[in-house]
This record gives sequence, C-alpha cells and structure tokens, in this order.
Amino acid sequence: MHTPADVPLLELLRARLPELRKSEQKVAQLVIEEPSFVVSSTMASLAEAAGVSEPTVMRFCTGLGIGGFQAFKMKLAQALAIGLPTTYSSIARDDSVEVISTKVFDHTISSLDRARGSLDAGQIEQTVQAILEAQRMTFIGLGASGIIALDAEQKESLFGIPCSAPVDSHQQFIAAAMAEPGQLFFVISNTGRTDSINKTAEVAAANGATVIGITGEHDAPLLKHCQFAIVTKTFEDTDVFTPTVSRLAGLVLIDILATAVAARRGTEHLDRIASMKEGLARFRTASSEA
Repeated sequence: MHTPADVPLLELLRARLPELRKSEQKVAQLVIEEPSFVVSSTMASLAEAAGVSEPTVMRFCTGLGIGGFQAFKMKLAQALAIGLPTTYSSIARDDSVEVISTKVFDHTISSLDRARGSLDAGQIEQTVQAILEAQRMTFIGLGASGIIALDAEQKESLFGIPCSAPVDSHQQFIAAAMAEPGQLFFVISNTGRTDSINKTAEVAAANGATVIGITGEHDAPLLKHCQFAIVTKTFEDTDVFTPTVSRLAGLVLIDILATAVAARRGTEHLDRIASMKEGLARFRTASSEA
C-alpha cells in the first residue's frame, strides 16, 4: 500500500481506515484525532497510547509506503504545516455550538488552502485570455454549483461582457442549443458527473461555443466535453454535517477570474468600474436616507 503524493496524509488515513488491521486502526485513529501528539511522541509512547505493540506501529508506517516511524512523523509534521487538518472538522451530533464553529472554520480554511494548492496557474491564464477574447458568457450549474454560476453573473461589470446564468436544466439546455462561436460556456460541477450538466456541455461544444469546466476532479466525465478545465480540489464529502466547501472554493475562483480579467482590460475599464462603485455607494446612501 503506497501513499499517493497528491493526497494529504490525514485524508489518506481516513479513506484507508477500514482496510487496516484492527490493531493498526487504533494507531490510525490516534493519528487522526491527535496528530500534534503523534508528531512529538516516541514510538513507545504512541504504541502505549494506542494500546498496541511497537512492531504494530512500525508495520502501520511501512504499510503506508513510508520508510519508518521517524519518516512518518516528518510526513505528518509537513501535513500539519501545510494547513489545518480537515479531520478536526468531523462534527458530532452532541458538539456544542462553540465546537461546531471551530470545526467548520477549520474545515473551510484547510479546504480553501488545498484548493489554492491544487490550482494550475496555466489553466487560469488560459481561461482569462479566453474571456478577454469572448463576446459573451454563460454559466451553468445546479445546487451549490448553481450558486457559483449566479455569483459569476453578478460580476458582469468586472468581466466586461454580457453574462447569463440560467437556473434550471431546461433553460440551460436551451442556452446550449442556441450557443455559437465566440461564446464561452462555463459548466460547473464539483463531481463532474451530473448527467444534465454533462449533456448541456456536449451540446454547447457541438454548437461551437468554447466550453470551460470547473470541477473538483481531474478525471471528471464532464471534462471530455471541455476545451479548458479548472480543477479546484477541496475536502468535500457527503457526511450529513459536513459543509459544502466546494461552493466556497468555486466562489473564490470566480473572484480570481473576474479580478484578473478586469485588471487586463486596462485603465479605461477600471475607471468605469470605480465610477460605478462610487455611484452605487451614493445610491445606497440616498436610498437609506429616503
């Protein structure tokens, strides 16, 4: 059993926990729940805390494809240094509101940090250039991904070209069927496996639109219909209490694209945006006084 280089250690342990021997599961559970303790412990103290033998600890480390206990501790320390461990965010039904608040923040921060680390600057650059060359854009998504699409539509002034975000699957299909060259079609799905979104992407591409996929998986089926792809990997899962962090990563990605495009459009465009924001501030003040 080898450790994939792109999978965070604590996430890997959670995924492989059911595959381990019962004695090794005790070690893994302690690592997941108390990683800071494990980093500072000796093999003997870890074995005692987990209620197993020292050879079990060594077998656990080598079974992960890691050379030994010291190498495992170094890898764990690196994982903690990169970002807050997502396992801290495992929410229990009887957690207090204070504990839930802490866990949700920890889960969100570590997920956004993972998304930042997974972004490909080249993909972002290609997408920004495609937006600058496009005549108009359509964003589609369902559920949490639909929220990202609607947020993108609101940033039309930053993008500098007409933007739309049809909200139901029929409207999305109609938009794809009416797509044409010169149009960008953003298809947003964290799993990349939503049938209606994938079919809509296929139709948009067949009609000459440039299709850009935003997803959380490099092997998502959605991407076979896309000319460009932006992958934002988060600690997303389907646990009943787990926040939908892929939505937040998608919102940040839209901010990145909108900001980069606005900056690339030059001084005149930025001046118009500044004037719009000043006018909006005056409008808000006048409305509240009224």
